[in-house]
Amino acid sequence: MEKVIGYLPDELVTFLLVTLFSLLIGLSQRRISLKREGETTLFGTDRTFTFIGILGYLLYILDPDGYKLFMGGGAILGLLLALNYYVKQMKYHVFGVTTIVIALITYCLAPIVATQPSWFYIMVVVTVLLFTELKHTFTELAQRMKNDEMITLAKFLAISGIILPMLPQQNMIPGINLTPHAVWLATVVVSGVSYLSYLLRRYVFRQSGILMSGIIGGLYSSTATIAVLARKSRAAEADEAPEYVAAMLMAVSMMFLRFLILIGIFSRATLAVIYPYLLVMALIAAGVAWYIHLRRPVTVGGQMEEEDSSNPLEFKVALIFAMLFVLFTVVTHYTLVYAGTGGLTVLSFISGLSDITPFILNLVQGTGGVATLVITACSLQAILSNILVNLCYGLFFAGRKSALRPWMVRGFGIVIAANAMLLTLFYLL
Repeated sequence: MEKVIGYLPDELVTFLLVTLFSLLIGLSQRRISLKREGETTLFGTDRTFTFIGILGYLLYILDPDGYKLFMGGGAILGLLLALNYYVKQMKYHVFGVTTIVIALITYCLAPIVATQPSWFYIMVVVTVLLFTELKHTFTELAQRMKNDEMITLAKFLAISGIILPMLPQQNMIPGINLTPHAVWLATVVVSGVSYLSYLLRRYVFRQSGILMSGIIGGLYSSTATIAVLARKSRAAEADEAPEYVAAMLMAVSMMFLRFLILIGIFSRATLAVIYPYLLVMALIAAGVAWYIHLRRPVTVGGQMEEEDSSNPLEFKVALIFAMLFVLFTVVTHYTLVYAGTGGLTVLSFISGLSDITPFILNLVQGTGGVATLVITACSLQAILSNILVNLCYGLFFAGRKSALRPWMVRGFGIVIAANAMLLTLFYLL
């Protein structure tokens, strides 16, 4: 196709592209305007937008250096659009200016197509078409947003775009490779994954079932998700137990994928070693979850989960994570100094009793100067320990008489045994 275009004059190609793009924008705008305003207040038809694009191209090529004709034509077009808007406002009480802005963008297509690379002007056209068609989607989204949604977004932008660049990269403790920038970078990355999980849960999978709740919740925190599901299962019927356990195991599966992403961000060397083990464990956990999901009675369809409106970007959560990161950095350093890698192995199992994310991110960032194979082994051990702790949490919050208990013991037992076998295989290899 590019070879065929190469034989055509540049002016012809530009003219055809401007005409085609203007027509597409006009067709899209005409359809939306007719639905929203009607024929009476319509600024112009699809041909109008096509002629606006052609006019912009003609005035551009007549004065490609000074742009005087192009700017004069734009001024006249703007005046006509202003008169049209005034009439619509005074006579029909229509106040939207979307059509006017789109008409001006259409007029500017000619110099954009002539001077910019193809990916750029295609991106402009695609953006205009998408935002024109997604009006009702954005309206529904705005109606669904909570009052403090913009505050939540502002918090994420603040911790990532304001606080992070301002932090120094000098060691906080002499002899330990730990900087404020490294601590907060880990906090920002983890908060970003949590925020993504929050957006998916609230706006994409808002009316999700039990299984999907486990999948989305696992991106944020498998431990918290398992505890919540176990508590909610107390009010569920006994025949719904497999579905809750399947959701818990899906949260564990997503935990492996989450660590795959986090490790890949901070250490490609560690990712190259650990990714087969994490992928296999994610598949095993998902496979066991799906098998248990299929064991549920046909009458159980997976009830709708109530909306979780918790804010994942509370500053106290970020500060707790940062404090844990510093704590594990210091403990890891002195463990290596006084107990060597053997002590670090013990510490990896102990870290599973709490949030293992700070411990693993501390290792992969190289703050302890640990070898890649040791990092991989300790990460797998911490994850294994954490899954066992999650099982205990699930059993505790579900209650002694819960129908989940046998399903959880069998399902988590298979995942833990497979994880232990892979860890043994890693040591043997």
